[in-house]
Amino acid sequence: MGGYLIYLAIIIIIPIWAQMKVKSAYTKYSKIPTSAGMSGAEVARRILDENGLENVAVKETQGVLSDHYNPMNKTVYLSSSNYHHHSVAGAAVAAHEVGHAIQDKEGYAALRFRHALVPVVNITSKFAWIFIMIGILVTALPNFLLIGIILMAAGVIFQMVTLPVEFNASSRAMDQIVSLGLISNAEERDARKVLNAAAMTYVAAAAVAVLELIRLILIFTNITRND
Repeated sequence: MGGYLIYLAIIIIIPIWAQMKVKSAYTKYSKIPTSAGMSGAEVARRILDENGLENVAVKETQGVLSDHYNPMNKTVYLSSSNYHHHSVAGAAVAAHEVGHAIQDKEGYAALRFRHALVPVVNITSKFAWIFIMIGILVTALPNFLLIGIILMAAGVIFQMVTLPVEFNASSRAMDQIVSLGLISNAEERDARKVLNAAAMTYVAAAAVAVLELIRLILIFTNITRND
């Protein structure tokens, strides 16, 4: 019981720590204006145009850190603060989302694979825990647990594939804002801190998903061994 409580604490603390880290970095650097004086929308538009992506739109969206790129309608969505304000955090986040648009244009393999997994994960995530709970509660039906584990594995693969996609987008973002002079040399370090903190949320999600999958595999192994 003690071991399970420790495990439970770990999978709860890791995501909370990651969210606190990104919130802290974003809050700090969203108050620091860039020397270029460009809003996030202007930064995104400049990078898009420089990379031949005039067809990609930049639009405002509601929420905090709700920024994302939608490959279906070729649009970069920036949260209101990042869209309008000219901060180091806003420039970094905007450039990161444009990084995904550049990946899409170049047919980045990991991004394509992640997009292909989306409809699969949408289905498996709905049924995985149903099979898992039946398999755990009714130990005479271990195959239900196995099916649940297989379905859950699709989500874990999605989380793992997300890591190179996000890290690559951040790398592209830094290359663009530095080479185009959208931030100064002094601001480069701060922009990296924002992107690194954001990346930790994906690392945390992947780590929790892997740990949970391992735990379920161990439960399945224990049930089948006792049978």
